[in-house]
Amino acid sequence: MEFLIGDGKCGLEKAGMKAKSIMILGTASSVGKSVITAGLCRLFSNRGYRVAPFKAQNMSNNACVTSSGGEIGRAQAVQAECARIEKSVDLNPILLKPAADNRSQVIVLGKPVGHFTAREYYERLSELWPVVCGAYARLAQNYDVIIMEGAGSPAEINLKKHDVVNMKAAAMADAGCYLVGDIDRGGVFAALVGTLALLEPADCSRIKGFIINKFRGDETLLEPGIQFLRQRTGVPVVGVLPYLKDLYIDEEDAVSLENQSTGRIHATAGELDIAVVALPRISNFTDFDILAKEQGVCLRYVRRKETLGTPDLLIIPGTKSTVADLAFLRRQGWCEKILEYVKNGGRILGICGGYQMMGRIIRDTENIESEVREAEGLGFFDMVTEFSQEKILKQSVERVSADLFGSRVEGEIRAYEIHMGRTVYGQDYKTFGAVGRVDVTESLAGTYYHGLFDQVQFRLSFLRALAAATGKNRAAACDNLTSPEFRDTHYERLSKMLEVHLDWESLQPVMSGEKSACAE
Repeated sequence: MEFLIGDGKCGLEKAGMKAKSIMILGTASSVGKSVITAGLCRLFSNRGYRVAPFKAQNMSNNACVTSSGGEIGRAQAVQAECARIEKSVDLNPILLKPAADNRSQVIVLGKPVGHFTAREYYERLSELWPVVCGAYARLAQNYDVIIMEGAGSPAEINLKKHDVVNMKAAAMADAGCYLVGDIDRGGVFAALVGTLALLEPADCSRIKGFIINKFRGDETLLEPGIQFLRQRTGVPVVGVLPYLKDLYIDEEDAVSLENQSTGRIHATAGELDIAVVALPRISNFTDFDILAKEQGVCLRYVRRKETLGTPDLLIIPGTKSTVADLAFLRRQGWCEKILEYVKNGGRILGICGGYQMMGRIIRDTENIESEVREAEGLGFFDMVTEFSQEKILKQSVERVSADLFGSRVEGEIRAYEIHMGRTVYGQDYKTFGAVGRVDVTESLAGTYYHGLFDQVQFRLSFLRALAAATGKNRAAACDNLTSPEFRDTHYERLSKMLEVHLDWESLQPVMSGEKSACAE
């Protein structure tokens, strides 16, 4: 296949592709691009299309492992579930995972290739563009429709030269584009018009419609604004999407935690109080989403140690930079607070990087994550973690049966690992199934597994053990669903909302390749 670097073309006309492409762009980050892309994947799948999502480049520490052992953004994994297809590295060929010291780990086709500053990464983009084109071409040969997702805004003037995920990707795929604006944050009309005004004429002509997202109230009140948009730009509004409360779709970025109702300081009487340390570089925070949906559970993210209180369980979550976030905990006095909490009978579960922090020593002699070659851990477990260039990426299915919190915890887990460090254990441990280690007091647990609570039997057993240890009652599970089943009910809800509020007929000219008007 011929790749022509720099002009947005990849010789794709020679690939014998059959797919038509639609791209969802946004006026800014967090306007709903990922969720709308997911909903369209389910909507097209429900209508009998073989559909796949595609995001050329994603930046997120919320990742997932494919069955082949590759790493992709969590948003693309969710979109694949919506499309009812296997997760693949082609869905997200480039993943940037922000780390410490203004660097990001660069993942290419599921595998890490190093840590780079923004400038270093931009210097390598010409080498990576063929990777993007190749991934898209493979999808386009096997699917009817590809729902592409942009990143941030396509009108970031300072980044346009380095932008491979928005208009350059749209030109490569000859995709019809829809521009999403978030009315809930205000200024949606200015954002839509302003974005269009900053695009090049060729890019502007690709915009087939506007989508106004997260609207509350009487839609008829928007009519003057909708008419203005059409008159000013020549682009129609093809959907006014309502603000959906209690829509549980895995979020792409930890930025979303700022918008969650995490301000609760205490659980109500009888609730299990589970606190998660809100690390600066928290990763895979969606591990805990299913716990937040459980009746009788208060899950809260704690940013300041002063608001920790005395939770029934403290979770130290995964992080993209274990050493840097451990240093943050020390600077903020968190380490002393955690030690005091455990001394007074507290219980801790560490996940991935949080698990590594619970050991004696973390060594990074090759400076994989930071310039610190060795850091002292919290010292709960007699274990040493050493970082190396090899990243561990794998899925696992295990049966757990072990004593924890004074009770028997049992059930199947279907989980995955994403971590750089390898851990060497001392002798004073017993195994928590195949999941991790538990010290002799049975109040501390750690694991490298993400998705630990996705299966209902293990999740309920874990929560019952915690409830028994605290003397609290446990209500029934949230519909007794596994996490995938629970998510699927919300994928359908999202799809039905789009079916009602999005002008399906407006997609047909795009699907047939017709051009739409766009005022210059």
